[in-house]
This record gives sequence, C-alpha cells and structure tokens, in this order.
Amino acid sequence: MNQKKADWMLVVVTLFWGSSYLFMKTGLDSLGVFNLIGLRFLIAFVITVLLFNQWIRKTNRQTFMYSFYLSIILLGVFLFIMLGVKTTSASKAGFLVSLTVLFVPLIEALLIRKIPERKVLLSGCVSLLGIFLLTGGSDAQVNLGDLYCILGALFNAGYIVFADRFVKRVHAIALGVWQMGFVGAIALFLSLFTEGVHLPHTPGAWISVLGLGILCSAAGYMIQVVAQHFTSSVHAGIIFTLEPVFAALFAFLFTGEQLSTSGYFGAALVVVSIVMMELRPMKIIRRFNASYKERNV
Repeated sequence: MNQKKADWMLVVVTLFWGSSYLFMKTGLDSLGVFNLIGLRFLIAFVITVLLFNQWIRKTNRQTFMYSFYLSIILLGVFLFIMLGVKTTSASKAGFLVSLTVLFVPLIEALLIRKIPERKVLLSGCVSLLGIFLLTGGSDAQVNLGDLYCILGALFNAGYIVFADRFVKRVHAIALGVWQMGFVGAIALFLSLFTEGVHLPHTPGAWISVLGLGILCSAAGYMIQVVAQHFTSSVHAGIIFTLEPVFAALFAFLFTGEQLSTSGYFGAALVVVSIVMMELRPMKIIRRFNASYKERNV
C-alpha cells in the first residue's frame, strides 16, 4: 500500500467519526448515556476479538492493567461528549471536540513542566477566538452542552497522551481491543444502577448503536491501525481535522442543522488553529527550497 491509499483510508475513518455525533444524538433519544456507550463498545469488542483473536490470546497482566486504566479515561471521553450532544448541536459538538489536538501538547507541557511551543500558544489563541464566535460571540450564552464537549476534548487529549506511553510497553492491538471491552462492561454496569439496561426498541436507535459500534469503533479502529503504518503522523493529523467538517455536513444533510454566520466563521477558525498545530512551516519551507534547487540545477 502506498501513502496516497493510506491517506484516503484515513479520510474514510474521519468520515465515520464525523457521523458519530449524529448517531449519538439519535441514539440518545431512546437510550441512556451509559446504555448507549456500553452497547457501542461491546459490539466493537466482539467484532475486534473475532478478527484479532491471535493477538488477544497472548495478552499479559500488564496489558490488562493498561487497558483498564485507559478504559476509565475513554469512558470519561464519551460520557462528556454524549452529555454534550444532548444539549448542543451535533455540528457544534464536532468542532468543540476537535480541540483535542490543541489540548494534547498543553497536557504534555504540564507533565514535563515545559512552556509550550509558540505555535501551540498561537493556535490556542486562534481556537479561543473560534470558540467565542462558535458559541455566539458577544451575545454568547455558553450552554452546559458546550462545556461538556470541551471537557470531552480535554479527556480525549489525556487519553492520547497516556495511550502513547502505554502502547510502547505492550501490544497495541491487544491493548485497543481490551480497552473497548472494559469500557463496554463498565458502562453497562453503571447503566444498570442509573438508567436500566435495555436493547434499542426503535429502528433509529438500532441504526445508531450499530453505526457507532461497527463503523465508528470497530471499523474505524482497524482501518486507522492499518493506514497509519503507511503514512506520516503529520498527514494523519491534518486529515483528522476534517472530522468536525463531516460532523457539520451530516447534521445539515440529515437534520437540517445549521450554524449562524459567526458560528461558521468560528468553526473555520477552529479548523485553522488545528491545521496550524499540525503543520511544520520551517520543514515545509526547507523541502520547498530543496525541491526548487533540484529543478534549477
């Protein structure tokens, strides 16, 4: 597989993830938050166990422990995101959760006690302006759903930081599969005492659960693992900035959901801030200069 094909595979993954906000909003009409999270991840767990059973059989105690730790953080990610989409629009949620890319270097800087790079600080300022416009500008009334989505992005950044450390010590696929199983089991256990566990009872709810479990979790995870072996992290990071764009597109196509003029401008600034984080200007300039010299030798 070449890099071009791998990049297109990541575009498909991002498309799946963009659709997840609509699936979550639809599923929450008839299912509780923990119930929906539990069903989503148990479906993904069963599928990935069947596909990756040869690696699962070699799981050691350390892999179990790391999977459990990550599952707690991952449960927090989806708990806050789902609480957010219940009270804010799917398109707005997509853009707010994409702030994960900005939170990651900030958390890393806190852990190693180092001032973030200038591009991180600049990107943060641009994203704050984007959030300001996205949530209404000077007339902003930031609702609880918006805050939940931002908390979801913060938890997601924490998940990425710790997963990056854990995955270097154990088998990545086994870690990913078991964490999905733990999230599903813990979520259904909590649902049993807070909401009551039940299966979807409407076609829309079934579509949401299966879409989240099969497309957004199982397929998304598997395709991402394969594709990122053949492309760079810079390419992947820039491609993933399309997630909120796809979220807004699906929300518009299927529910007619729209942002205000200032909201669209704010959403654009959020995407710009993320691209600024992923691009390495000096590296691009050096490559351009090297290419220019080769053509003119």
